[in-house]
Amino acid sequence: MPIPSLPAASFSPLYQQIKAMILASLQAAEWLPGSSIPSEMELAARYLVSQGTVRKAIDELAAENLLVRRQGKGTFVATHQEDEWQYRFLRLEPDTGEKFLLVNRFLACEQMKSTSTIAKLLKLKAGDPVIQIDRIQSFNGKPIVFEEIWLSATRFKGLSLDKLNEWSGPMYAFYESQYGTHMVRAEEQIKAINANQELATHLELPLGHALLLVDRVAFTYGNKPVEIRHARYNTSQQHYVNKLN
Repeated sequence: MPIPSLPAASFSPLYQQIKAMILASLQAAEWLPGSSIPSEMELAARYLVSQGTVRKAIDELAAENLLVRRQGKGTFVATHQEDEWQYRFLRLEPDTGEKFLLVNRFLACEQMKSTSTIAKLLKLKAGDPVIQIDRIQSFNGKPIVFEEIWLSATRFKGLSLDKLNEWSGPMYAFYESQYGTHMVRAEEQIKAINANQELATHLELPLGHALLLVDRVAFTYGNKPVEIRHARYNTSQQHYVNKLN
């Protein structure tokens, strides 16, 4: 009678285990966005491993844009508050190459019951409360983006139109500073569409004008979906940048 084969033992390299421990500390807000984390030597003593093992774990977290190394200063938790990180998730760039500074105008911020589609994307139950935000973004005085955004009302308790209009920076910096929610990655789907009457009005364009539709789900630590965006871009004088490795 043949001897049944045993399942292969699962094995995780030591640096991956340390990486998971550091990530758990980030998720638990032990080190907040923008703050420094302990040195490699201190982490090595904490986890009882070599400094090289810690360095390899940090290298991977830095490559994933969760940590930022600064020469001579140490390693810091990535934050959307910094100039070079504020628009990391924005792929729209002016054809002229000039610095891209968008001005927000929030039209609505209302609580509603989630549809089955929104609930599924945010890993909620259908009917759970969500907040819908409508926003126009302008560049050089011209509206170029109209967005509908959905957030969990539980995570973003107390969010209002007044709070949004008091904020002048990027949304992800707002989530971070006001609600302790740091966005670490996003998934997008893109397609070409034509402006209907609502979009033509919001973006001050002719009916039927070509637009770029970008549907995004953004995630915080632990692969938790936090935000849905349904954005329409006027790319007449802008282009969408995607860098592939």
